[in-house]
Amino acid sequence: MANSTLGNSITNTTGSVRFLCPKCNEQEIVRSRNERETVAKYTCVKCGFIGPN
Repeated sequence: MANSTLGNSITNTTGSVRFLCPKCNEQEIVRSRNERETVAKYTCVKCGFIGPN
């Protein structure tokens, strides 16, 4: 599984998370522990939603 922001592999990495876009509920978003802790922004490639809010 590739990280949504950096393109790095984060499969089974402690603290990583996968979820569906909160706006379109169709595109899977993958976030690393570091991205979550630093509150790095992400963009849904399907609908353009930018998070975190």
